[in-house]
Amino acid sequence: MYIRDIAQYEGKEIELKGWVANRRDSKGLVFINLRDGSGLVQCIADQSKLSETEFNNAGKLGLESAISVKGIVVKDERQIGGFELQVLSLHVYQFAEEYPIAKKEHGIDFLMDQRHLWLRSQRQWAIMRIRNTIIYSIHQYFQKEGFVQMDAPIFTGNACEGTSNLFETDFYGDPAYLSQSGQLYGEAMAMAFGKIYTFGPTFRAEKSKTRRHLSEFWMIEPEIAFCDIHQNMDIIESFLQFVIKQVLENCQAELKLIDRDTAILESSLEAFPRLTYDEAVAIIKGEKDVNGQNSIKSLEDELAAVNEQIIALESEITEREEKIAVPGMKKGEINFNQTKIVQLKQALKDAEETQRNIPQWLASAKNFEYGNDLGGSDETVITRLFDKPIMVYDWPHEVKAFYLKRNPEHPRFARGVDVLAPEGYGEIVGGGERETDEQMLRSKITEHDLPMEAFEWYLDLRKYGSVPHAGFGLGLERLVTWMCKLKHVRESIPFPRMYGRLLP
Repeated sequence: MYIRDIAQYEGKEIELKGWVANRRDSKGLVFINLRDGSGLVQCIADQSKLSETEFNNAGKLGLESAISVKGIVVKDERQIGGFELQVLSLHVYQFAEEYPIAKKEHGIDFLMDQRHLWLRSQRQWAIMRIRNTIIYSIHQYFQKEGFVQMDAPIFTGNACEGTSNLFETDFYGDPAYLSQSGQLYGEAMAMAFGKIYTFGPTFRAEKSKTRRHLSEFWMIEPEIAFCDIHQNMDIIESFLQFVIKQVLENCQAELKLIDRDTAILESSLEAFPRLTYDEAVAIIKGEKDVNGQNSIKSLEDELAAVNEQIIALESEITEREEKIAVPGMKKGEINFNQTKIVQLKQALKDAEETQRNIPQWLASAKNFEYGNDLGGSDETVITRLFDKPIMVYDWPHEVKAFYLKRNPEHPRFARGVDVLAPEGYGEIVGGGERETDEQMLRSKITEHDLPMEAFEWYLDLRKYGSVPHAGFGLGLERLVTWMCKLKHVRESIPFPRMYGRLLP
């Protein structure tokens, strides 16, 4: 039996096996919160219903001790999941040693060092469950739409966009690179199957420690024959909305557990705004408003508001600390105030981070130079004005990859598209229409100083039945990070690999 199915067994005796997430004792009773990977349930061990050994063992259970319990399922709306188990027998597989991640505050470095254990916490469990639903729904979407799943190689002899940010390896005496994208191979497979998608690990050797970067991450890369930039954007929108809808329908408990406000996710089921690069730049620089909001003024107003918020939070923290220091306060009131102080200090920490960030965002917006790519600050400035993902397309060709087709009406622009998630999360999808002309591609490969011989196989695709085609790449971890509203991408993957982090 699994906890997720407990509602099916109301009034019946079942056996559950799992780990102790929490334990508290009362006179003649031990309350055990049991987790089994599928959910959490409270188990009540009553001294009158257990042997002396079983009850004594229940009282000795530490966090993460492994047990099995048999008991009667009883409905109780006050409990987690609406049910509890009245224990009739208890078996201990192992009394766990003192658990290093106890119920107290830990720094992020400590938690990352203990990632193999941190994954057991309720919040991390919920994030991984949401990730699982996202992965499953990705396959559902493409399979129902007639795409064929294919696999691109991880070892490659060439790079999509140069080798400066790639991990180089020795491949039997020849240099090879860990793949940064399966897209070029996806184009070859699309010419054979029409519509394909790849789903695999990719690697970037950027020495970056921003909240958006990993060195190893998972990419979903569809490629579609007989498809232009606008059809490609239609598919991206349809795909993302399908995934979002599946998460909203199937992860309500998990979203609630991580305290995710779903209003933005729900509004993302509406059509995504589509902006040209020119329009996006005008919005970032404050030259064009969005629904009456101006990027520069809204940031200045928010900075003023957060300055006032910090003063108020500091005042309330001081006031509550002074209350606790006065003798005679009841224990319950002391605990309440201590809990409130912890919450207020976290709110203060978040407000101070915003206070530090806004001047950087303002400087980036005011000083943005037309023709540049959008940096993280620029993406933050524009996405904070929208309540759903936005699509930015037709970019200056100088800032985009060599394989993107030019806009025939405005050759200055490449037919690329980036999807930027709202709430300041930035790029989650990058794609576009591919160049179909062999000679144009050869000139672009030369311009980007890439080795021509490594791309001869790719150029063959333009010799034998070249057709309009397009595709995109979705970074799984960035999507999870936005949908769960995480502060850092490292929480979106079971074991993150990033600059400075190789263990555990």
